[in-house]
Amino acid sequence: MDTPIPDAAPNAEQIEYWNGAVGLRWLTYNDWLDERTAAYGRAAFAAAAPRPGEAVLDIGCGAGATTFELARAVGPDGSATGIDISAPLLGRARERAAALGLAVEFLEADASRPPFAPRRFDLLFSRFGVMFFDEPVAAFAELRKTLKPGGRIAFACWQGPQLNDWYELPLAAIAHLVERAPVDTRQPGPFAFSDPGHIREVLAAAGFAQIELAPFATPFYLGRGATREAMADDAMEQVFRVGPVARLLEAQGEEINASARAAIRAALLELADDDGLEVGGAIWVVTARAG
Repeated sequence: MDTPIPDAAPNAEQIEYWNGAVGLRWLTYNDWLDERTAAYGRAAFAAAAPRPGEAVLDIGCGAGATTFELARAVGPDGSATGIDISAPLLGRARERAAALGLAVEFLEADASRPPFAPRRFDLLFSRFGVMFFDEPVAAFAELRKTLKPGGRIAFACWQGPQLNDWYELPLAAIAHLVERAPVDTRQPGPFAFSDPGHIREVLAAAGFAQIELAPFATPFYLGRGATREAMADDAMEQVFRVGPVARLLEAQGEEINASARAAIRAALLELADDDGLEVGGAIWVVTARAG
């Protein structure tokens, strides 16, 4: 009799992804990414409304910027724990916590299988850290078990690609050079929760109630600098290191890559103005309570 082949561990691909070259690139440009996504995090933070004395879990905490804000909000009588699968980013988070003198716990673990006692937390929070689960219903069901009765969850997730030019603009600029696959919004990735109906279905199936979604849009500053050229250079550096363009061009030759760089830079220069290189960005701020 053949021995059954065991299923792959949940989120194995994402764990490998965030602990390899991608995790190291995000570590290098973490400050840039934190600055560009801060406004979206603040919108979710306001909806979460952490209170002094509460126990809070920051899901997909990365290098800890949001965890530190949560720690300050809950104060010395509360607790803030960050969980992430990326060892490089967590290493930076621990360094920062020590430098800031904040009593914050960081845990390298898969949030879809949270290693916490039931009913530990008052609040689950995430800024773009919950869209990468292989089995989202099962993951959120496990996370719900860590909430106290009536505990709540609040997170930010991207709306559709068409509303997020930080993603779409570079790809549109090279559409004549490279064909790309359409975004599958039901697969793990930045737009896995772009469909509000899907969000509601997942959270309801996982046992959450009082599910609410609020749209939030604000400019995403893709590039900054003293001149339009400097802004475009700043944006180019990020576009080719973090995001879909680098992956799409990886298998292409030097000629295609050179043409792609020229096309993207031209598109970025058209947008640059005195305030910076501003593109569109839109999220859902999602809140719910443990049912």
